[in-house]
Amino acid sequence: MSRTAEREEAVEEEQGEEVEQEQHYEEIEKLQEMGINATDIKKLKEHGIHTVAGVLMHTKKQLMDIKGVTEKKVEQLVAAANRISDFSFISGTKMAEKRKQVVRISTGSQALDNLLGGGIETMSITEVFGQFRTGKTQLAHTLCVTAQLPYDMGGGNGKVIYIDTEGTFRPDRIEAIAERFEVDPAMVLDNLSYCRAYTHEHQIALLTLACARMIEERIALVVVDSATALFRVDFSGRGQLAERQIKLGQFLSQLTKMAEEFNTAVYITNQVVTECSGTTMGDPTRPIGGNIIAHASTTRLFLKKGRGEQRICKVYDSPCLPEEECLFQLSTGGVMDVKD
Repeated sequence: MSRTAEREEAVEEEQGEEVEQEQHYEEIEKLQEMGINATDIKKLKEHGIHTVAGVLMHTKKQLMDIKGVTEKKVEQLVAAANRISDFSFISGTKMAEKRKQVVRISTGSQALDNLLGGGIETMSITEVFGQFRTGKTQLAHTLCVTAQLPYDMGGGNGKVIYIDTEGTFRPDRIEAIAERFEVDPAMVLDNLSYCRAYTHEHQIALLTLACARMIEERIALVVVDSATALFRVDFSGRGQLAERQIKLGQFLSQLTKMAEEFNTAVYITNQVVTECSGTTMGDPTRPIGGNIIAHASTTRLFLKKGRGEQRICKVYDSPCLPEEECLFQLSTGGVMDVKD
């Protein structure tokens, strides 16, 4: 058996055997055991709520906004969900156990993986921003391949959802990167669900479809490239700034819940602006989105151009990573270490 065939068999075996072990959520159908009727459960699923925890991740007002769900039914839903999922205080020890479920997906560069403590994390949002041609989309393409690799190869042992808002996704790049990692390009593309979003409303609606996929199969990675572009287009001018930020905040909140609920890595790219004031110290490049995206993103990475195809990644913000930087390189095979 060839080395490529062995890798493909290992991917298929791990995807078949370990997905059941990873499931740490209760499917929403379990609410029927608590007296909730099937019709109401169907309404919740149509709204993108597919787990018991998902009910508790929505406010009562959001639940009442679902057609046919009354205030009395909401009270019953919340009470039933609380009896199944424990959303009260837990000990630090239990939280440490929960953190052991976090998977780190390789970026394709050992130097970048080391900077990130092993790769991008599941259960959180990793935001990457920088000017054009700094490698944001190339890193996204590389992660689309590595996320499908087995755990022992630095992968996420699952499939990928890719939401493209700028038309930058290229299947041929995926194929070239797959060949570098010696996996079947056709299989990698088959395991990637792609959608081009044209409005911020479409972009938000796609998350409902994504949640439905996550119930059916292991999704290791969700890519949104870029998360902010359509919000900038659909809400122009200062008069619409407040509404734009509210909608963007709702979208990011859905992504956060999705990441935690399904133990998925969320990778988003962000656009930048350049501050021209004379008081700006250091690099004037700043990510857009303000505090809304700053608070939603767990890890924020700033990419800059280096010499030739070399790029610099700096940890801009993180709850646990030091503010350091590293060099990596772009190639036909995706993100990789700098060649001597």
